[in-house]
Amino acid sequence: MRLLFLAGAALFTIGLIYVLNGSQVLPAPLGKLLSPQHGVWQNAEAVDASFDGDISIRGLKGNTDVYIDERLVPHVFAEQEDDLYFVQGYLHAKFRLWQMEFQTHAAAGRLSEILGEGPDSRILQYDRSMRRLGMVYAAERSMAEMEKSPASKAQYEAYSNGVNAYIDQMTEAELPLEYKLLGYYPEKWTPFKTALFLKYMSYDLAGREDDLEFSNARDNFSKVDFESIFNILSDSLKPVVPNTIENPYPAAPVVDLSPPANADSLYYSFRNDSLTAADPFKPARENGSNNWAVAGSKTKSGRPILANDPHLGLNLPSLWFEMQLTTPEFSAYGASFPGSPNVIIGFNEHIAFGFTNAGRDVKDYYEIQFQDQGNNAYLYNGEWKPSTKRVEIIRIKGQPVLRDTVVYTHFGPVMYDHTFKASEREVRNLAVRWKAHDSSNDGLAFYGLNHAKNYEEYLAAIRNLSCPGQNCIFASRSGDIGIWQQGEFPAKWRRQGDFIMPGTDSSYMWKAMIPQSENPHMVNPPRGYVSSANQLSTDSSYPYYTGNVFPVYRGYIINRMLDSASQITPEEMMKMQCDNYNVKAEFAREILLRTNTNVLDETARKYFETFRSWDLRNDIGSMGATVFELWWQQLQQLIWNDEFSLAGVPLPWPSEYALVESLKNDSAYKFTDDINTPAKESLEDLLALSLKKASDSLSRLEREGRGQWEKAKDTRITHLLKVIDPLSRLHVPVGGGKGIINATNRDNGPSWRMVVHMTDGIEAYGIYPGGQSGNPGSRYYDNFIDDWAAGKYYGLWMMKKEENKDKRIRWTMRFRAA
Repeated sequence: MRLLFLAGAALFTIGLIYVLNGSQVLPAPLGKLLSPQHGVWQNAEAVDASFDGDISIRGLKGNTDVYIDERLVPHVFAEQEDDLYFVQGYLHAKFRLWQMEFQTHAAAGRLSEILGEGPDSRILQYDRSMRRLGMVYAAERSMAEMEKSPASKAQYEAYSNGVNAYIDQMTEAELPLEYKLLGYYPEKWTPFKTALFLKYMSYDLAGREDDLEFSNARDNFSKVDFESIFNILSDSLKPVVPNTIENPYPAAPVVDLSPPANADSLYYSFRNDSLTAADPFKPARENGSNNWAVAGSKTKSGRPILANDPHLGLNLPSLWFEMQLTTPEFSAYGASFPGSPNVIIGFNEHIAFGFTNAGRDVKDYYEIQFQDQGNNAYLYNGEWKPSTKRVEIIRIKGQPVLRDTVVYTHFGPVMYDHTFKASEREVRNLAVRWKAHDSSNDGLAFYGLNHAKNYEEYLAAIRNLSCPGQNCIFASRSGDIGIWQQGEFPAKWRRQGDFIMPGTDSSYMWKAMIPQSENPHMVNPPRGYVSSANQLSTDSSYPYYTGNVFPVYRGYIINRMLDSASQITPEEMMKMQCDNYNVKAEFAREILLRTNTNVLDETARKYFETFRSWDLRNDIGSMGATVFELWWQQLQQLIWNDEFSLAGVPLPWPSEYALVESLKNDSAYKFTDDINTPAKESLEDLLALSLKKASDSLSRLEREGRGQWEKAKDTRITHLLKVIDPLSRLHVPVGGGKGIINATNRDNGPSWRMVVHMTDGIEAYGIYPGGQSGNPGSRYYDNFIDDWAAGKYYGLWMMKKEENKDKRIRWTMRFRAA
């Protein structure tokens, strides 16, 4: 079966990575692909393949033994710490080499080198967007900071040496399948590639903003309407950190946060200068996560329990690689990133740690006024300030090199100009100020967490996180729980950075960073738990502006469940991570039930009754969940599309709670009237009309056998190249959805579920939707997916060295100095 699978893969057209949607013909010679000695056949791994090995490598300082269990999880025991990271790099390369290098190529804007330009130039546009955003520049600045830390420098060099040791001994037959299909070879790994990977993580989690779209919305709605549609503070908000007597917010900001004197005319003014383009390559808005930790006062054992499930792209090979890292000084277990040392989310013998995305806006645009067409100087504080230029050399497979000149200003790189336009109507020179450009050593946070033994060491470790900002959760065997929203966040006045800002002087620049001690945090609260689900971290009494787009429903239902929970067990936490209750539907139910059924036809009435009898759970087999999703989508379109389409430019879509709360608070909501018709439509009119429109789609889905929720949602776990079906897992039967604790959407969802019970021996469970091997020809490529979809977990075995005869061990690799 694997041979047929690989042969089929070689004969089809390869697509681009998930952001590009283009395609091209296989670039590698077909004869070479099918070569019995070196081609794709060599990637078909035997079912009884052995991973035993005695490996002698120059550069090691001591002995390292790797015990690989039945799930292909390596348990690494090294005598020396440098050897630990060397072997981690070797193992990442052995099982995930193509993935880790491809991601750094994407980060660096180098996809055109291996994929060519493509028929619609989207690959080249993507590469240019990464270069003009300053991804390489940001990685260079991080490298300089990393090299100041002896611990960071040593581990990144050791990790790189390990990757290269594997590349050096790899035969052409062992070359990962994707290199053969695309016709190229791996480069040597360097610490800079790890820096690029970490910046790609920053891009994925802190690189999305809607400044251009919000600027358009400001220019096409009145201030009253704008604030109504894009309301910052939800009625349903349960903030990550509430303002309490035990844990009060800062009394006042560290700087004056009043807007500049000319803000009304230059920033808040509503004018017709909208931008016609918007970045098509933004990270998914659904990139989020859940985490919570409950104190011993709420658990059956009297010990804390920590849970974390980051919601990221569902891809093969998986984003994560599970492993244990052990030296005489520490032992850490959990999910690692191929491309970077350390365990990223996991636990050691003393603490457990995890993350959700803070979602704070740390990326703003400034409009630059240049002195001449050569962009050699720009107006700043009344003077013409010389700009600097960086020539980005973009190599394109089979074509001449493209040299793209990017101008750098006091704010940052000019991403949009006359060569890379933000508007078809006119030239807009927009420089981007992004926190990820600043010097930082974010990777040191994970090194510190792997070694940490208590709350103080956890706090010292996470202080290294600059960007992306994260909600860093913690639990310890000694009984402490805590959460910090950690990162370097600009102190902003309300709405600062939501729109493009004037760049001719310093008045709109970030004045200061919020002191770390004033970041939202909570330690051992009386309520007995801490939690986050990407919601707004604070309420309106926090003295700093934290941004404009945050989900609310996952945070709401998590807190509601934890408020009432007691005698909690790990099994209950696992069940909760997979819970499919739809609290948004609960809040919207009374609105939809106002529908006048007398005006519905028989088909629409049938779906109304399906919704009315629905248990509000997006479970497998549910038709009610499908009815609600399609009905609500149609209602949103009818209410907002007339105004939105009239603008004729990209606009941000309102937050998930906006329509629910608007209709609950005002049944005569002004946007229910269609401005394109002479009649004045009511909410009741639109409820019936939207259900009738949804009924057409619902009937079609039922005829096609796709009416049940998991079939209508159609979750898919696709190969990073979006290659061909045999390299992906399609039609995965799983419930959940947006705004639900089990936030599994079509191609985004819980990428690593973990529950850690802080008992003396550490009781832990976890799973991710993939497999340990990046080789599509291996049975370990996707073998976790079915259990993940079913809500099952694996025990996470924190192995002791003396357990090296345990029956769970299938293979042993011994690394020795040559």
